[in-house]
Amino acid sequence: MTVRTTRRVFLSAATMMAAALAATACGSPQETASGGGDSAAPVKVGLVYSQSGALASYGKQYIEGFKAGLDYATKGTNKVGDRTIEITEVDDAGDPAKAVSAAKDLIGKGNKIIAGSTASGVALQVAPIAAQNKVLFVSGPAATDAVTGANKYTFRSGRQSYQDVVTAKSFIGDPAGKKVVVFAQDGAFGDANEAAVKTVIGGAGATVSSVRAPASATEFTPFASQIKSAKPDLLFVAWAGTTAPAMWQTLDQQGVLSSTTVVTGLDIRASWPTFGAAGSKISFLSHYFDGASDNEAAKALKAKVGTVDLFHPDGFAAAQMVVRAVEEGGDDVEKMVKALEGWSFDGVKGKMSIRAEDHALLQPMFQAKLTGSGTTFTATAQKALTGDETAPPAVAMKG
Repeated sequence: MTVRTTRRVFLSAATMMAAALAATACGSPQETASGGGDSAAPVKVGLVYSQSGALASYGKQYIEGFKAGLDYATKGTNKVGDRTIEITEVDDAGDPAKAVSAAKDLIGKGNKIIAGSTASGVALQVAPIAAQNKVLFVSGPAATDAVTGANKYTFRSGRQSYQDVVTAKSFIGDPAGKKVVVFAQDGAFGDANEAAVKTVIGGAGATVSSVRAPASATEFTPFASQIKSAKPDLLFVAWAGTTAPAMWQTLDQQGVLSSTTVVTGLDIRASWPTFGAAGSKISFLSHYFDGASDNEAAKALKAKVGTVDLFHPDGFAAAQMVVRAVEEGGDDVEKMVKALEGWSFDGVKGKMSIRAEDHALLQPMFQAKLTGSGTTFTATAQKALTGDETAPPAVAMKG
């Protein structure tokens, strides 16, 4: 794995700071306003995320957002009191085993805050490590619902799958008595999406069925025919891979896109040309896209990264959460946890709230439309759903 270390200095109105100190740090220990610690020692924060591998593009957005968020949260000074933030970046390549190894190594070196987790599988393996070692863990773009309520030391800076599906449900109003079809590939990804739609939309009164295609399929006309025959009020499409352009073209040519409301998730900008001419006929649920919000945080992020993409806000929010934790908790992880529980803040997406009982991150979600052609597309927000409207059910804290 690749390790990159940088030093950053943080500002805060508080006089305390810190997340991970070695007992032998230089200088005489001095009590800060909260949490205690050596006012001259650095705060160590470990960022374990995908710098390489299948989700490297997500990881790149995450770290760019994180650095922009640190600048914003510290008002450009990157300093809290006299203490520096020492950031160590580690590439997990999307591999849970590498992430666990990196987290253990960072914790052994005095890091009391771990953040990152681009992939869901990684987050689910790092969360128990945080609980075992009593360090703060702020998961990133990983969307699995299981991160919420994993344990008292685990938080998330991105959205979760339930919030995606609730946003899809919003396109048909009251689902009671309506027909929903899930079109997905065979495999774990398709299974998870079908299960989520049945739970969220089916649980609200809709009848949910599915049309599944082999991952190897390249001819999609038979599946389009099945969908049209079902006459759904909503078609939820969960698709991944290189066959997506052919799949969307077939649904368009066979009249599926004009016969019902078709909803899918809006991925990173690089994927938008995948939709081709079908793009303007699809309704998109969106975690975020450039221009979805217009507030001070969004402006600050755009000023730093230029074109904002899907997972920039996750990194930005993670930095805001880290700064909050160390401002209020000093070197005391238990105080960091308490400082984040129930905290509301203005993030890139708008108002963000950390639910105290299970650490769900309540946040706005968006309905979006695409316009354009070729390789040039523009997303526009049709509606913003509030954090309360997309809130997942509270779950019992597992540890």
